[in-house]
Amino acid sequence: MNWFPKSDMAKASRLTRAGRLKEAVDVLMGNAPTDAPAHSSTRPAQADTIDLEQDDAGNWSTTPVDQAPSGAAPRPASHSPGPPPPGLKVFLDKLGLGRIRDSMGLRQPAHDTPPGPQNANFLLRSFGNAAGTRPYKLFVPTSYAGTPLPLLVMLHGCTQSPDDFAAGTRMNELAEAHGFLVAYPGQTTGANASKCWNWFNVDGQRRERGEPSLIAGITRQIMTDWSIDAARVFVAGLSAGGAQAAIMGSAYPDLYAAIGVHSGLACGAAHDMMSSLTAMRHGAATPPLRRVQPVRTIVFHGDKDTTVVPINGDQVIAQAQAGISLQTTVTSGQSPAGMRYTRRIQRDASGRTILEQWLLHGAGHAWSGGSSAGSFTDPKGPDASAAMVAFFLSA
Repeated sequence: MNWFPKSDMAKASRLTRAGRLKEAVDVLMGNAPTDAPAHSSTRPAQADTIDLEQDDAGNWSTTPVDQAPSGAAPRPASHSPGPPPPGLKVFLDKLGLGRIRDSMGLRQPAHDTPPGPQNANFLLRSFGNAAGTRPYKLFVPTSYAGTPLPLLVMLHGCTQSPDDFAAGTRMNELAEAHGFLVAYPGQTTGANASKCWNWFNVDGQRRERGEPSLIAGITRQIMTDWSIDAARVFVAGLSAGGAQAAIMGSAYPDLYAAIGVHSGLACGAAHDMMSSLTAMRHGAATPPLRRVQPVRTIVFHGDKDTTVVPINGDQVIAQAQAGISLQTTVTSGQSPAGMRYTRRIQRDASGRTILEQWLLHGAGHAWSGGSSAGSFTDPKGPDASAAMVAFFLSA
């Protein structure tokens, strides 16, 4: 059944092809002004106007056009739209715009609102520079009141999104409990079809170049907009995100006080796609260059990981150690669900933990102790999120 006049359908289709998705929805909702020129980019400036924003996976959400000042939650719209026409869901589905459909309440997304306190903020933002533009989600705990707090930057793995990664790691819950902000930069399908961070590209391993400049830019933007303790800024990631976290630790030791690498690779383990496949299956052909000075690093890796073999975790630790003599303590244990692990801690002469490595026995390529609400998680393992937070905040 055709629920819309043909003229509205045609107009909405033209606007969609032009990338003007909100205006297309307005036409179908009966809210659009009469025949604006196809090339026009003007939008109303009222404070209660709703804009559609897209995250890393092409997921859409609604936010007020006039955002609240930096550091405050966006002000909600002053009106509630009426119910959508019954055929709008079908139309959006046919156009492949399911996330616009979801944002209008026609279907509740699975992970668009990860677990977190009701009054906390989980905000959608973006950052751009000469290397491109990336969206990111930012979790702000309810305890935020202007006093400088730590910041943790979390880099998702291939095929994941910020919302998925937040749900799987449950990092927002820990941030609320311990009082820190969490940023989740999002890779786009335009930059990598599988939404992997391009850690294997040479430009993806250099300071102020490519994706490192975007992630660092997101970090600095948050540090400008919010009250952040500059001495307690950290970065962690899973798989490709773990490899990217290792790069950020190498390229920006002045920005990140410590890094976490889960099932990832050392900085410089590959220089193109072919060498990345070799490194993932066998480890880096040439041991990655050691850093000039140790970088506090925590590593989690499953000893049955066939996607990124566990020698890569050893290479991350060796790179971070920088050849400095450290005192080593090795312990073993078992998670409440029965997964065994070996934990190796390396401390400096003052007793400060510099390196921490968890080898998970029987684990594959998944976030240890994560929630099944997200992808690539293993709820049976020891809690990697809690261990990383304890490691980061201990110094």
